[in-house]
Amino acid sequence: MRDATKLTILSVLALGFCALYLFHDLNGSFDYALPRRAIKVIAMVLTGVAIAYSTVIFQTITHNRILTPSIMGLDSLYLLLQTVVIFFLGSDHITIVNRHVNFILSVLTMVVFALILYRFLFRGGKRPIYFLLLVGIIVGTFFQSISTFLQVLIDPNEFFRVQDKMFASFNNVSGELVWWALGIVILTFIAGARSFNELDVLSLGRDTAINLGVSYDRLVKSMLIISAILISVSTALVGPITFFGLIVANLSYQFFKTYKHSMLIAGASVMSVIALVGGQWVVERIFTFSTTLSVIINFVGGVYFIYLLLKESRSS
Repeated sequence: MRDATKLTILSVLALGFCALYLFHDLNGSFDYALPRRAIKVIAMVLTGVAIAYSTVIFQTITHNRILTPSIMGLDSLYLLLQTVVIFFLGSDHITIVNRHVNFILSVLTMVVFALILYRFLFRGGKRPIYFLLLVGIIVGTFFQSISTFLQVLIDPNEFFRVQDKMFASFNNVSGELVWWALGIVILTFIAGARSFNELDVLSLGRDTAINLGVSYDRLVKSMLIISAILISVSTALVGPITFFGLIVANLSYQFFKTYKHSMLIAGASVMSVIALVGGQWVVERIFTFSTTLSVIINFVGGVYFIYLLLKESRSS
């Protein structure tokens, strides 16, 4: 079966899940329930596409299919920011109560942190990309340790507000924030779409890409910034989803036997929409909100991550 045919089938399946989520058991409540469901579907589509896109390009840069952009510590930084604000200012502060302020503050903090990190590490000579990943792991662990320390000391009533920020949730997504995030993601996509052909060459390796005329350092820096923006927006919008990008990206590699990033990113994006919309429908209709979608995704992603590690060790 051709890759275009596979993508068409997946797209139809994704549209089917979206229609199922929107219209199942609506009972004529078009004025109240339908707009709220539509906002949640847009948020899920937006989050899934952003995570899939950022993960595929991040794995191309690092030449490693078991890494995700969360290794740079952005998820840990987001949780640390929420913990620090609630610990020192309280859960009734405007940065927590006002979702718009919280969204802008979270996105700006994560993007600025990524820019400073990239600027510091790429300054004064060329360093291997794995040096950047090592620093990201150390910084992320540091952020997570501080968050855990503050959460132990925080008031139990305030801790419930922190706990709400630990897991991704699509149930209370703000409609205005969805449109803000959509605008940022579209502009980021437009900026990154011009580099798809260069990413195809970059997947051959650093030396080969340079010999074929690709500006390696410029491309890596720009793709890292794009990945950081997408992860920051999706995390600030719904919360952290650790292993989701790992799942959809590797499924896309296995399902689409191609090197073209336009097809791989599109496939991973459609799979992410199917997983998020279909998974959220199962959580609401079958599990009746007894669990959250992010818990299921992290569990499945953790098992899949272990499988990939075992598979890599056997092949090596």
